Amino acid sequence: MGRTPIRIRVAAAFALATAVVLAATSWFLYARLESHLALALDRDLRLHAQDLTALVRDPGSSIDVAEAGKLIESGESYAQLLDRQGRVLQATPPLGSARLLTPTELALARLRTTFANRPRTPGLDEPSRLLATPVERDGRRLVLVVGATRENDRETLASFRDELLIAGPVALVLATLVGYLLAGAALRPVERMRRRAAAISAETPGERLPVPETRDEVERLGKTLNEMLGRLEAALARERDFVADAGHELRTPLSLLRTELELALRHAESEDELREAVRRSSDEVERLSRLADDLLLVAGSDGGKLPLRVEHMPAAELLASVARRFEWRAEETGRSVRAVAAGPGVSVRGDRIRLEQALGNLVDNSLRHGDGCVRLRATQVDGVVELHVADEGSGFPPAFLDSAFERFSRPDAARAGGGTGLGLAIVRTIAEAHGGETHAANRERGADVWLVLPAG
Repeated sequence: MGRTPIRIRVAAAFALATAVVLAATSWFLYARLESHLALALDRDLRLHAQDLTALVRDPGSSIDVAEAGKLIESGESYAQLLDRQGRVLQATPPLGSARLLTPTELALARLRTTFANRPRTPGLDEPSRLLATPVERDGRRLVLVVGATRENDRETLASFRDELLIAGPVALVLATLVGYLLAGAALRPVERMRRRAAAISAETPGERLPVPETRDEVERLGKTLNEMLGRLEAALARERDFVADAGHELRTPLSLLRTELELALRHAESEDELREAVRRSSDEVERLSRLADDLLLVAGSDGGKLPLRVEHMPAAELLASVARRFEWRAEETGRSVRAVAAGPGVSVRGDRIRLEQALGNLVDNSLRHGDGCVRLRATQVDGVVELHVADEGSGFPPAFLDSAFERFSRPDAARAGGGTGLGLAIVRTIAEAHGGETHAANRERGADVWLVLPAG
């Protein structure tokens, strides 16, 4: 069944539901008709009994053929008059002297009107229904029995049943055909979307599925799939840009490394020249190594694979640890790195190594492109902790602030400084992995970059 087209499955389900409804409706109508026929027969028997009761009360009358022919339909109705002992006093011709009531029924009929069914009646050999009621005649308590065959009712029910057996399958076939056509009409927009989806590929950016304006599940499905295509297209564009930028960044150090090695091989004439070439090559190799690590980190975060070992740590301890790592480097250039003491009880919840890496990238950027003292500061605001890194340089170019945390994004003045353009992108990646965010702004003196993290 799983390989059957949806259209056929829907039509089959529609046919099954229709068959159940038709069967239930047919049974209900048949039962109602049978009940109505039975009520009508009982009503006719009561009318016949009333007419014959008036006849029986006349001492000179009889329910024989001459008298009863006006009230009893020959071959279909009959009547019988019994005394208290059950002896037949009068009867219509087909019955003869055969008693219609059992002793129990006779005793009950002397008290009140009763009904009974007979599978066959003497002289008629047909199923019938009879009514027995007490009557008075010349002061005697007698019992009048009036009956009628049920053959007409059986013929009516059989005819109605035959009509149902003919009309039911016809209605089922028509309903199935209508269900098949309706299912096809309902699935037609889905088929159009399927054909368009089969034609969409990476070489056809911007293509979208046709969405019918039906305000139903199909329209919502089409809109959802188009939104998914938009996200996939954006992700593919990011991956292409990432690969292109990574290739561009890798090409520069590789070209420099190749140049240094070729110069050392062909033109180095002394040991000092060879040492200088090896030193410059080592710097490029170190840059390649850092770039490879950064690329792996960014790629891992895109796949949701950035591992974190979350712990609670005092913010002051975290900032002091990062400041100590860069003290020697700042002293070489006559600058300083200071960790401003956070307020008591200010702590963060996160991965210590990753957070030190993010803050280290910010301090490294400040030492490369900023000026003056680099300050690390932590503040707690509304249940979050802000970790700031600020310097006293000229700040970011205003046009660069909006794209500062994008991959391979660097201000033009910094492109000659040996950076890869991944430092701030990694900071944002680490912050988002912790459920936080990043911001950058220019202050009165220098730039300020900070992470917003959950409080510990």
